Amino acid sequence: MRSARSRCSPSPGRSAAARRRPVGRPLLDAGRSPSGASPSGSSPNGAASPASSTAATPGASAPASPATDGSFIGAVENTRYGTVQVKVVVAGGKITDVVALHLTDQGRRSVQLSNYAAPILRSAVIRSQSAKVSNVSGATYTSKAYLLSVQSAQDKAGF
Repeated sequence: MRSARSRCSPSPGRSAAARRRPVGRPLLDAGRSPSGASPSGSSPNGAASPASSTAATPGASAPASPATDGSFIGAVENTRYGTVQVKVVVAGGKITDVVALHLTDQGRRSVQLSNYAAPILRSAVIRSQSAKVSNVSGATYTSKAYLLSVQSAQDKAGF
């Protein structure tokens, strides 16, 4: 019987980068994106491709106005472990604080997970200035409800 060490040893003829790359996936050329288009706007055969216009088109709406300053209470979101509701504080058009008004509370484990996830979610929302952040692993229900409540408060604030 072979030892685990001999099965896991690197292949002698392959570089470290080649060993990490999944089999069957080619390396990208230096100037090409994964879709095959080059970043310069030319097609693979060198002919120019139509470039997208960055100029404003007539009738296009102006960027949204900055968010209204103040405190905005998000919707109450129900989960199988209880309800979640947050308050978002906006100052200078930016989210400056997120306060959990109510977190899931059905069962001791649910309370532990809520107390673990809330500060992580709070800092992620403030850092990204958005409710579009990742869930906290192990606290999926709480995370989704928290972020939905944040989004509701952001909508009220005009984000």
